[in-house]
Amino acid sequence: MLVSALFTNPAFKWDIVGQYLFHDSIMHGLLVTLELTVLAMLMGVVGGIVLAVMRLSPNPLLAGVAWVYIWIFRGTPVLVQLVFWNFLGLIWAKLSIGVPWGPEFWSEQTNVLIPTFVAALLGLGLNEAAYMAEIVRGGIQSVDEGQTEAAHALGMSRFQTMRRIVLPQAMRVIIPPTGNETISMLKTTSLVSVISLEEIFRAGQVIYSRNYQNIPLLIVVSLWYLFFTSVLTIGQYYIERHYARGSNRTLPPTPLQRLRRLFAGKPAPRTTADVVPGLEGGGHV
Repeated sequence: MLVSALFTNPAFKWDIVGQYLFHDSIMHGLLVTLELTVLAMLMGVVGGIVLAVMRLSPNPLLAGVAWVYIWIFRGTPVLVQLVFWNFLGLIWAKLSIGVPWGPEFWSEQTNVLIPTFVAALLGLGLNEAAYMAEIVRGGIQSVDEGQTEAAHALGMSRFQTMRRIVLPQAMRVIIPPTGNETISMLKTTSLVSVISLEEIFRAGQVIYSRNYQNIPLLIVVSLWYLFFTSVLTIGQYYIERHYARGSNRTLPPTPLQRLRRLFAGKPAPRTTADVVPGLEGGGHV
């Protein structure tokens, strides 16, 4: 009945959906949405790694600064942060570089330095860094401490140990929630419409405020979100599968491999318990 309603209910107006699916305003809003998603996630991942390493540092100052940052940015809604960055010029009319309480070497108006797009990027990216910091910290702590001790015994520095030993193994734990955060970021970009940045949701709003075709324009926006969410989900699956090679002896078949095997009439692949006698039921080899 639901499928039937989707195609028979005249309120959906699929002809108008097709008319606006590739409209210039929608395409421009989609480009802004994708730019915000990529740049904000890049800022969040890099910032999250730095903050996670700071949190785990034996230096109390570094650990304390990272904790305060995460506390503030996770403790306030991202919508409030977006509006705050957009109105930063009300606090400081201009930003400058110089000697504190002394001469200025360079200065510029805050609203010029932080236009609407930059305000949206700061609000999304800095908030994401706080969440990514906890994800990365959990991944780092999932690696056995003996790995770090062995690396130090070989003369590797803390930075080398983190880059060559810990982070590659932590990626198996970090990738799944990072993929979820990326998909969430794609949809969270719709919040920047409150500061009048025309991403895809705002573009749809502007169009239906003129022609009053609310439902068809909302369907157009939803279809684009669903399309790119599906693309990101597929990408996340294959990245997770790549990093699972170090922990699984046999990788699970991909959906394409499952379909090929299904149409070819081949049986499902045997598990390790079928290949090695004695493993089924908790036996030992």
